[in-house]
Amino acid sequence: MPTDPIDHAVPHRSSVPANKDRMVNLFVREYDGTPENTPPHKRRCVLMLHGRTIPVLAIYDTGAGDRSWAQELAKTGYDVFLMDLQGMGRSPRPEMHTPCNANPAHHARALTPNLPLTADCPVGYPHQLGNSQTDWDEVHTVVTFIKNRHGVDAVDMIGNSAAAMALGPYSIQYPDNVRSLMLQGPVFKPDGPDSAAGTDFGAPSPLPLSTPAAQWGFPMGLGTKAGLEAAWQNEVDATCPDQKDPYAVDLVWQVMMDSDDKGRDWGKVLPNGKPEGLSRQRNTFWWGWNKKTAPLHGVLGGPVPVCLVVGELDKTVTTNGLSVIELYKAVAGPDKLLFKVACASHQWPWEAQRTTLHKMSHQWLKQNAVFGRTSGSWYVDKGGSVSPWPV
Repeated sequence: MPTDPIDHAVPHRSSVPANKDRMVNLFVREYDGTPENTPPHKRRCVLMLHGRTIPVLAIYDTGAGDRSWAQELAKTGYDVFLMDLQGMGRSPRPEMHTPCNANPAHHARALTPNLPLTADCPVGYPHQLGNSQTDWDEVHTVVTFIKNRHGVDAVDMIGNSAAAMALGPYSIQYPDNVRSLMLQGPVFKPDGPDSAAGTDFGAPSPLPLSTPAAQWGFPMGLGTKAGLEAAWQNEVDATCPDQKDPYAVDLVWQVMMDSDDKGRDWGKVLPNGKPEGLSRQRNTFWWGWNKKTAPLHGVLGGPVPVCLVVGELDKTVTTNGLSVIELYKAVAGPDKLLFKVACASHQWPWEAQRTTLHKMSHQWLKQNAVFGRTSGSWYVDKGGSVSPWPV
């Protein structure tokens, strides 16, 4: 059985422009699931990373039993680490302490009769916050921490949604640090922003960005509980009656607010006199994750095996120019898998099919195979039957 959670404050010299070169502490939660007397070279460490808008504990550790993907993995014998990047969850959130620094289009969410603004105000830090390089730097610091803590040579990585923007390029740049890569609902835009000319992953422009102001002139956005509910409901299918637990939004929102020491006190005032809370979401500029970079040096699908999993109902990463299929095609090596699973959406980690997701991740980590398949693209129906999915 895994130990109780161990929360770490991992020292890191920030490369985020808003607090560049300051020493900060990155939040990392650990579940030690390795059986006693396991030699160091036999330990397996897994790093789990959040996406764009939901902090890490609200994705992977929302409660007891199968509500926690992280704990379920630890029960099967792995050391599991969960990290928040800066601007998210329990890691530092530079320039995100005041709602004035939110997207001006979101200011009304914090205005009277809500909390805490009594009048609109100008953005005090008119730039975006994080970027691809800062994400890679922070992941590297945490990977180094894990390697030193447990004496392992490399870690397995699991990412949700926009975590692909960090973990995919990181794996290409540091293949010796990565045993395998599993991405659930990965964000991938085949024609997304390129790196600087003549580089694999160099920043394409001076940072931080501030123009156009409507896109980059603020360090954060503000999300609401109603917005979370609406986005999820947009991917619910009536033919999957047990897909979404009626209490799931309340649970996820509570975990999000538990990880947001400022945002939990913002937003509309409830009948009980307490604020409902707003989720603070960092405004991040990403580059270097497209059909040109994904196949670089033959790393993905080669030295780093890749498993991509997406819910059949997931509209978040399969519309608006995003494509999981194109990511699968762009992975150059042969050791790659793609699964589409029925009755699962982008919010799959919270849905009834989450136990299938847990099973798939365990099989992948143990065997570099899922449902006996080691390569190719596959469809998993409601009953769990697996069939080819031509792409």
